[in-house]
Amino acid sequence: METLTINTILIANRGEIASRIIRTCKKMGIRSIAVFSNADKDMPYVGEADMAVNIGEANPAASYLDQQKIINTAIKYKADAIHPGYGFLSENAAFAEKCQSENVIFIGPNPEAIEAMGSKSAAKKLMTEWGVPVIPGYQGEDQTTTRLREEAQKIGFPVLLKATAGGGGKGMRIVHSEKEIASAIDAAKREAQNAFGNDELIIEKYIASGRHIEFQVFGDKHGNVIHILERECTIQRRYQKIIEESPSPVMTDTLRTAMGESAISAAKALDYDNAGTVEFIFDESTNDYYFLEVNTRLQVEHPVTEAITGLDLVEMQVESAQGFPLRVTQDTIQSSGYAIEARLYSEDPTNNFLPVSGMVSKFKLPKVDGLRVESAIISGSEISIYYDPMIAKLIVWDTNRSAALRKMHYVLENMVCLGITTNQDLLVHLLANEKFRQGQYDTHFIDSQIDLSNLDHSKSEGALLAGIAGTIYNWRLRKARQTKLTAIPSGWRNNFYEYQKDAWTFGETVINVQYRFRETGFLIIAEGLEHEAQLISFKNDHLILEIDGLRQAFDIVQRGPDHFIHTPQMGPIHLVLNDRFPAKETERTKGTYLSPMPSQVVKLLVSKGDEVKAGQGLIVLSSMKMENTINADEDGTVEEIYVEENANIEADITLLKITPIAS
Repeated sequence: METLTINTILIANRGEIASRIIRTCKKMGIRSIAVFSNADKDMPYVGEADMAVNIGEANPAASYLDQQKIINTAIKYKADAIHPGYGFLSENAAFAEKCQSENVIFIGPNPEAIEAMGSKSAAKKLMTEWGVPVIPGYQGEDQTTTRLREEAQKIGFPVLLKATAGGGGKGMRIVHSEKEIASAIDAAKREAQNAFGNDELIIEKYIASGRHIEFQVFGDKHGNVIHILERECTIQRRYQKIIEESPSPVMTDTLRTAMGESAISAAKALDYDNAGTVEFIFDESTNDYYFLEVNTRLQVEHPVTEAITGLDLVEMQVESAQGFPLRVTQDTIQSSGYAIEARLYSEDPTNNFLPVSGMVSKFKLPKVDGLRVESAIISGSEISIYYDPMIAKLIVWDTNRSAALRKMHYVLENMVCLGITTNQDLLVHLLANEKFRQGQYDTHFIDSQIDLSNLDHSKSEGALLAGIAGTIYNWRLRKARQTKLTAIPSGWRNNFYEYQKDAWTFGETVINVQYRFRETGFLIIAEGLEHEAQLISFKNDHLILEIDGLRQAFDIVQRGPDHFIHTPQMGPIHLVLNDRFPAKETERTKGTYLSPMPSQVVKLLVSKGDEVKAGQGLIVLSSMKMENTINADEDGTVEEIYVEENANIEADITLLKITPIAS
């Protein structure tokens, strides 16, 4: 077939994947065009591209999901091709077809392959025809709650509800009993409709203790199809991956051959001609594996495969889209060493992984051989409520799994990400967990093996050190601002015996720090214990302190009373400096419900005057592509509702008020 030439690529995406694609464009001598919403105008990828075009409002529907706007922008600025990245329009067959009709190359598989995998029910049927093992379940046109309930009963609980049109955990629910099925169907359908514009569901037998293993596949327009080995993606929260590694800890040569052949069969069933991933669930108790889905795009975790093979999958995508045959064959694919990826999310693991928005005031990573960083942010970047909460990917390579895990643990401990709550502590705990280090885990590992409530409790000693560091930090700032009577120490008292005092709040704990500055350093009393401290250096919010003879480095970011403090020994800690003359706090009115985060109101589940029971859903909120339901704390009557559906709200906004029923 005739090959095409790509000189300019428009990247129909944002954040770290846009930066990743831009990097390969520069490597290949291809001009890159970034698009950005109003919320992303200051994001790093915008400045990295050769050109950047504003395409509208922050809401994805008005920018990154506006197909015609994307295509018109590509035509206007003479782009030969569009790379969709992952998410947004990457698996939209209609968009791929529109690109073709406008003579713009779509860097991805053919629209027919996307269409075939766009429905999980149709995909399962096709895979069965090609001899690929599939999970028992129901995929049918009758989508009534009655029919879905009946099919779930036939399969036997627990079952898994899945949106046929998408992934990423959206429109997915585990149902353990019949009494849960109706509400789960309603919630899954609503979330699927909001995320994908399609509320169709399939039901599958739920494999309680499984591993998530996927194979990278690649095809060209000449009928060649290969797999590029596997990735283990079992460690997940909310059905989304947070750790990926390759090779899989449980993989044998025999199993790799069998699963690899199944992956190739799946790709051949689609006449596949670009990058894709065939996902399987592996039952370790039986050594059986079952087809889950084909992701007809580049995966978030593709750097893991690149790290062990030395291939550039984006470059291969561009070459295949131009019509070139694959430069590698199955027998030339070689794996070298071991790679692991950790995803950094702006979310609170101790609060049901609720997403968090706000500013990342300081972001830096240690210089480690074999570390690759794919980041959407730099210091000063704002995390928006409109997009996925993943803000960076950390990938390390080493010669074996043990060495790679040790290196990743070091990177996570020394990474500084201050000003916002992230899952950094969770990642550190995961990498230190002995069962994880032995490769003994399943998809429920976080729920069953990690005590999320202990992430903060384990930091009590570190919080005390952070309080000492914060106290000396503020003393140094005051000293730098002192312009009169400079010979007198900052905070000097005419009563020699009186210590200066700071009180810090850490969670629900108050840490009291008393201190006196002397020529030799600081005499500190913290929580009844005496310490000697010296300020060794202070530069750009980076302190080196010697406390009781031990030198430690502290990174500190201050925003008003909030102090975000990091040292490798304790990770990130958020302290609040108490006002010496505190204002009286406004007591929350009993029965009021506040928004826990900046969100969009998706659905009001109650009306004014309704009687509600404890645990009943009241309002569905959506933030960073994830739904969260606010439930009633106790029985009562809805007295007032203060928000409307589709409204965008800030954190701590009053949502509604319920009058408790007198007992």
